[in-house]
Amino acid sequence: MPGPTRLTLSVSALALLMAVPAMAQNQGAQAQAQQPPKPEESLTIDTLVVTAQRREETANSVGMPIQAFSGEALQQLRVTDPKDLSTVAPSFTVSQSYQGVPTYTLRGIGFNTINLSATSTVGTYWDEVAYAYPFMNTGPVFDLERVEVLKGPQGTLYGRNTTAGLIDFVTNKPTEEFEGSLTAEAGNYKTYNLEGYVSGAFGPRVQGRAAFRSENSDKGWQVSNSRGERLGKVDRDGWRLSLAMQPTDTVEIEASYSGWRNKSDTVAAQGIGFTPATAASPFNAPGLVSYIGANTPTKASQADWAPLSTRGVDIGVGLGIKDPLRENDQFHAGKLKVAWNLSDNVTLVSLSSLNRLSRKAVFDWSGAPYEVLIQKAHGDIKSAAEELHLEGVTDKGSWLVGGYVAHDKIYDSNRTLLGQNANVGTIRYVGSTLLATPFNSFGYTALQMSQAFRTYEDVGNIETNTWSVFANADHRLTDNLKLTLGVRYSQDKQDYVGCSRDVGGSMLVNVNVVNRALFAAAYGLVAPITQGGCNTFDPATKSFGFVKSKLDEDNIAWRAALDWQAAEDVLVFGSISRGAKAGATPINAANISTQNAPATQELLTAYEVGVKAGLFQRRVQANVSAFYYDYTDKQLSVYFADPIYTALSRLANVPNGEAYGLDGDITWRASRSLTLIASATLLHTEVKGYTGINAAGKPQSFDGRPFLYSPKFQGGLTALFHHPVGDGLELNAALNGRWQDKSYADLEGNPLFVIDGYGLLNASIGIGAPDKGWDLSIWGRNITNEYYWSAVSSNANVVVRFPGKPTTYGASLTWKF
Repeated sequence: MPGPTRLTLSVSALALLMAVPAMAQNQGAQAQAQQPPKPEESLTIDTLVVTAQRREETANSVGMPIQAFSGEALQQLRVTDPKDLSTVAPSFTVSQSYQGVPTYTLRGIGFNTINLSATSTVGTYWDEVAYAYPFMNTGPVFDLERVEVLKGPQGTLYGRNTTAGLIDFVTNKPTEEFEGSLTAEAGNYKTYNLEGYVSGAFGPRVQGRAAFRSENSDKGWQVSNSRGERLGKVDRDGWRLSLAMQPTDTVEIEASYSGWRNKSDTVAAQGIGFTPATAASPFNAPGLVSYIGANTPTKASQADWAPLSTRGVDIGVGLGIKDPLRENDQFHAGKLKVAWNLSDNVTLVSLSSLNRLSRKAVFDWSGAPYEVLIQKAHGDIKSAAEELHLEGVTDKGSWLVGGYVAHDKIYDSNRTLLGQNANVGTIRYVGSTLLATPFNSFGYTALQMSQAFRTYEDVGNIETNTWSVFANADHRLTDNLKLTLGVRYSQDKQDYVGCSRDVGGSMLVNVNVVNRALFAAAYGLVAPITQGGCNTFDPATKSFGFVKSKLDEDNIAWRAALDWQAAEDVLVFGSISRGAKAGATPINAANISTQNAPATQELLTAYEVGVKAGLFQRRVQANVSAFYYDYTDKQLSVYFADPIYTALSRLANVPNGEAYGLDGDITWRASRSLTLIASATLLHTEVKGYTGINAAGKPQSFDGRPFLYSPKFQGGLTALFHHPVGDGLELNAALNGRWQDKSYADLEGNPLFVIDGYGLLNASIGIGAPDKGWDLSIWGRNITNEYYWSAVSSNANVVVRFPGKPTTYGASLTWKF
């Protein structure tokens, strides 16, 4: 039953929806009595065309919550990475997992995974092509026409189901006229960036465009507390080649190849405390407890990591990791779209895509200058998809029907180095007491046991197949009332094979002695592992080996919406929709096979009412909506009570949860030169009736706890200024601020896992000559040097933070031709 808060929210939203049409009608009457302004004096807000429903419409005519931003505004606000969107769309947040994989959250709906191989609750699309894995978006963002943020379940129109919403990146297309641009940037941390494009016709009915962005920072922003070394250098490039052809009057072809490469440093963690199992452990590395106590971080630059002289050397059979702490990644994407106008009202569209991601990276999230946990990741994703649909228009609406098929092949692995982790010290000590027992059937020595368990590898091979059929239609019941209905049937299959396994013999001693001894009481004496073999134990087979699983699931996503044009510039809408996210299998450090068991698909049913109103002769655009989400089987990375290591990660389904809130944005054209934009989200999230395992390995009720990374309030303010100053010159300025309340990185409410509320302020100012094609500006991000962190995690020994960047600033010079 709805509680008092939700009831108040619903009544308030209903009152707002009733009031706005009356306000608009009153303003309309006043406008008729006034002399309309001359066109050159008009202060109406520019209308942005979007394709949220796979056809061109104005954003204010679409009955769903959308935030859309033009390429010009994004460039002025220096949006060069998907995480920068949170400055203008505060309901969207990006956190970094400890393996560097971004975690997307929209209106509190996210998936806290560390794995390269995991899809997100927030879908990302580039020119209608699904980039299903968030790491595919870690290249630079450039040369955009616009970005659309669609909130709520999306499944009846776009390629893959999502429960939270989607981000649609629309790139600039080739032009008939020749044009180009080149931008050079210089900034602190020895930053030198270059961006540009050229576009034009190759001949009759053929146009092309080439665009790129290169980012380089030769001085890292993180500084080691113990020895002055630095991390944080940037070295990444992105490119895009586009071709548009019109071979006949009825056929249009779009082809593109895009990609990026990234050799930037990985981000180091900041140690802030210890896990419950190791807080008082006598096996913490000597000096570690004192170091954490004396180095509580107070600014972003403070961090530490294991010296190369420690992690880079081999100890016995325990191989070190000598590679630098950086990424070595590449992404390639190809797209072919063919649209054939079968008649004036019907078009057949084929959309083919092929994506290839390769990642090799080394990262240290010890949070201290010790070998607590360092990882070397290697991953590869091949993703191919095809969509074929028919779309058309009628006298009273439009329709779309089609099918989608995709095949993904994934390899996801990481080798872990943890020779000074307290858990390793514990196992080595226990093992030393068992050397004289029958469990040491191989005759291992005390020296071998003291060097054991230094390194191992988690590996998974995943193959997925998904297909769906979908239909969507809208129909005008009256001149002012429109009904939209959509449905999609999807089937997802996933095959997984993986385990945690020995590397070079490092795990043989501890597994064959300690693990077998601890398992003996319940399972008898089990067979040992051999070099390179899996050390993940399966209680069902009473043996170590690969874990294998299959998922074969289907679902029906749907949406029903009603739009009422209450006045000329006022749209009131309501919708009920169901979205799904396919099941997932984790790549964990798995002592027990349960840790690599899959989580089944999650479902979210959304109820939403909203209004979009152009007020005061369209000088003000106000969009607000109230929503309620009913969550079933939410996928969540949680703890598993491990018989040896107390608590380890696994993926689980939380049976029930809910989220509700208010979400809105207001744009005000204050003058011909000044536009103000405010946006905010008020949010309540809650886990319902779930009992799981805490970090101490004990059962705990999490009923009533908020979702992870879900602040109760997120808001932003933006001011955009353009003003002619004479002699053909124009002054441009932008000021953008964002605030979010505190949130939590765990379900327990452990104070160490709190993400404090924080605010960020960005600014730019410049002068240019539009007629002569040049522009010069200076800019700064996080200009107050706010210390904040976007994620908190545990390496089974030290609890660590991942900080955001400190102040960055620079200058840009653009030449357009």
